[in-house]
Amino acid sequence: MRTGGQILIDALRNNGAEVVFGVPGESYLAALDALHDAGNSVRYITARQEGAAAFMAAAWSDATGKPGVCFVTRGPGVTNASIGLHTAQQGSTPLILLIGQIKRSHRDREAFQEIDYGRYLGSMVKWVAEVDDAARIPEYVNRAYKTAVSGRPGPVALALPEEMLFSGTDAPDLPPVKMTPARPGTSEIAAVGELLSQAEKPLLLLGGTGWTEAGHRAAIDFVESHDLPVCVGFRRQGLFPHDHPNFIGNLGFGGKPMPNDYAREADLVIALGARLNDGTTLKFSLIEAPVPACKLVHIYPCGEELGRLYQADLPILADPSETAMALAALPARRQHGKSRKEARQAYLAMRALPPQKGPVDMGVVMSVLNDRLAGDTTMTTGAGNASDWPNIHYDYRQFRGALAPISGAMGMGVPAAIAAKIARPDAPAVYMGGDGDFLMTGQELATAVHYDLDPIFIIVDNGMYGTIRAHQEIAYPGKVYGTELTNPDFAVVARGYGAHGERVEKTGEFAPALERAMASGKAAVIHILAGPEHLGPNLTLSDLRG
Repeated sequence: MRTGGQILIDALRNNGAEVVFGVPGESYLAALDALHDAGNSVRYITARQEGAAAFMAAAWSDATGKPGVCFVTRGPGVTNASIGLHTAQQGSTPLILLIGQIKRSHRDREAFQEIDYGRYLGSMVKWVAEVDDAARIPEYVNRAYKTAVSGRPGPVALALPEEMLFSGTDAPDLPPVKMTPARPGTSEIAAVGELLSQAEKPLLLLGGTGWTEAGHRAAIDFVESHDLPVCVGFRRQGLFPHDHPNFIGNLGFGGKPMPNDYAREADLVIALGARLNDGTTLKFSLIEAPVPACKLVHIYPCGEELGRLYQADLPILADPSETAMALAALPARRQHGKSRKEARQAYLAMRALPPQKGPVDMGVVMSVLNDRLAGDTTMTTGAGNASDWPNIHYDYRQFRGALAPISGAMGMGVPAAIAAKIARPDAPAVYMGGDGDFLMTGQELATAVHYDLDPIFIIVDNGMYGTIRAHQEIAYPGKVYGTELTNPDFAVVARGYGAHGERVEKTGEFAPALERAMASGKAAVIHILAGPEHLGPNLTLSDLRG
C-alpha cells in the first residue's frame, strides 16, 4: 500500500522528473512527505513566490528539453503561478503544474481558497484535470507528460485533492511515456531541396522547442553544406551559435536592420520549428500574412499550426530535430555563399556599437561579457529594453543557452538564472535585465543563496520602466506619468541576502566588478547605474524627444 502522495512522486520519477519547483502548502503535505522520502532522486526547490517557481520550472524545461514540474497550493498559489503557465503557453514550453486542491467533500461550496481550475486555467493550458482516485494517479501523470510534449508543446495542470493524496491504495506504477516524434517524408525533404536549388536569397529560420542535441548539430551541418544564412526566432538565441559565420541575427523584435531587412527580400524562407508568431514576424509584417510574398516552407510538429494563418507553399508536419537530421543528408545542389556573406557582414556591422551615451557605456559592458564569459554560459533575460543588450549584442554559443519569456513577461530572468544553475551546475549563468524587471522577482536572491547557487545578476538601472517610457515619449511627448521608479542600492540589498554585491557608476568599473563577482563563488549582483537618459542600444530619451 502507498499513499497518493507516494504514488504521485513515483509516477513523476518514472517519467524522468529530477526537480520539482514550488512553494509548500498544507494542501499537499502528503506529497511533500513523499518527496522527503524520495531523497535526492527527485529534488524539491522551494521558491519565495509561486510565480517565480513556475518561471523556474519553465526555464528548467527550456534549458534541458524535459518537462518542468511545479507544485503549488490551491487558490492564491495557483493565481500566482498562472504567469508561468501563460509564459509556457506562449513559449511552447512543456510544463506540468501540480495543484494541492481542497477536499472533495467541500467542492462547490466556495470553500477556503476554492477555484474551478477547468474554468480558470482552461485558456492557458493544453489540458487541465482533477484526480479523484489515488489509483488513477499514474494514468493522469502519464497523460500529463504525453500532452505536454506532443504536437505543439505546452503546459498542463493537475488538481490533487488533499485527502486523495493521503489515501492509500495498492495501484501499480505504469511504464514511462514513450515519445513519438513525427518524421518528414522522403518526398517532402526532396521538395525542400528543389526549392533551395531555385532560390536566389534563401533564409533558414530556427525556432520553437523540442530540439535535441543531435537535431541542433544536424541543423548546423545542413547550414554549412548549403552555405545558408540562418537566423533564429524571437528570443530563441540558444538554437544556433552566434559566432558561426552563417548566423545573421534574430528575426523580428530586435532584428533591425538584420536579419529583418534580409527577410523582406528573401525569396525562400524555411521555417524549421518556428510557430511564426508576431514577435518573430514583427507583427506579421516580415513574412506577409496570410499569403507570403516569398516561397515558404513551414515545418512544425503540430498540424493545427500549419495553415492556421500562414499559407505555406510546403507545409511539413514533423519534429524539428528529426527534420534537421533529414535535411543534413540532403545533397547540396547550389551554394548560397554570396547572400550569406553579405548578410553576415551587415549583421556584424549592426553589432558594432558606437560609444553609448551615459555614465556607463553599455557597449563596452557587452564587449567585456563577450570576452570574459565562457562559451557554455546560459544568459537569461526578462522583459524590457535592457534585454536587447544581450539578445542583440551577446554571442550566445551554448545550445539552449538563452532563457527568456516569449510572452514578454517581466520577472522571468531572475528565476531562470537559478533554474539554469540547477540544470547545469558547472556552467555559468548570467541574468541581465532592467531595474523594473529585476524587482518583479528579485526576492529569489534568497533562493539562490539558500541552495548555494552562484548565478550573476546584472541590473541595468535607469530608474524607470524603460520600454513603456519609450512608448510614452513617442505617443504622448512631454507627458511622463506612471513610469518613473525609485530604487534601492541593489549591491547593498544583495549583501543583505548573503550574496556578493557590486555597484558600477562608471564604464571602467564594470570589468573589475565582473571579475570579483565571478571569483566570489556565490550569487552576485552587479548594479549598473546607467542613468536616466538610457533606454537601450543606441537609444536615449533625448534621441526620442529630438
